[in-house]
Amino acid sequence: MTPSPVGRPTRGTTGVNRLRRIDRWIARHPVLRRTDEPLVVDLGFGASAVTPLELLARLRSQRPDAEVLGLEIDPDRVARAREQAAGVAGVTFARGGFEVPLPGSRRPAVIRAMNVLRQYDEADVADAWGRMCARLQPDGILVEGTCDEIGRVATWAEVGTDAVPRSLTISLRLAELDSPAIAAERLPKALIHRNVDGERVHEFVASLDREWTRAAVVAPFGPVHRWRTAMLALAEAGWPLLRRERWRLGEVGVAWEAVAPR
Repeated sequence: MTPSPVGRPTRGTTGVNRLRRIDRWIARHPVLRRTDEPLVVDLGFGASAVTPLELLARLRSQRPDAEVLGLEIDPDRVARAREQAAGVAGVTFARGGFEVPLPGSRRPAVIRAMNVLRQYDEADVADAWGRMCARLQPDGILVEGTCDEIGRVATWAEVGTDAVPRSLTISLRLAELDSPAIAAERLPKALIHRNVDGERVHEFVASLDREWTRAAVVAPFGPVHRWRTAMLALAEAGWPLLRRERWRLGEVGVAWEAVAPR
């Protein structure tokens, strides 16, 4: 008898291009580039096949041999996705949750679980991370976070096979951005309730917002130049920023220990 999937059904909300920022980040991640088996799991893909199909297309721009497995607890969503993706090579769908069922001894290089843990309590995060990370390839990663409905504000944690988070990434659409503090509304479940005085992530978001405001003097040179100016100021202030080549995309990565809950 097949065990029941671990977890609760997601709300199912999805949309075209909603996860584009996360897709592109994964596509250029060193883990995907060096793996011998570029299998990526889209856990909790929602009510249609749109996000797994978009993920596959973006991964294949960097790894033509990439594969995507979409997992959902709701069997009707799995059936619908199979119909929508009929004839598309490289993408499959199955019923599953945090246990990440895979045929044979296969293990994914990346598990993407976006907008999945929002409905859980903070106390549930460690167990969910542990279950998912136990299914990864030895050098694999879990990408877990949340975004707004149209994908202009997104944040995610990179978690290693030991279920220990390594980094937080904030990704924003810079055009018409008023305040990067808007990211606080979409922090991963492990951090969203920590955006209060005395917590590291609160200090980081406040610093990010402060440097963006200070960088207004260079706004005439465009939002990307303004963002880079703010990022340089953050780095000079001692924040351990990561993957600086992605600043031009409105992203900033920071080592997890700098934002971890106290």
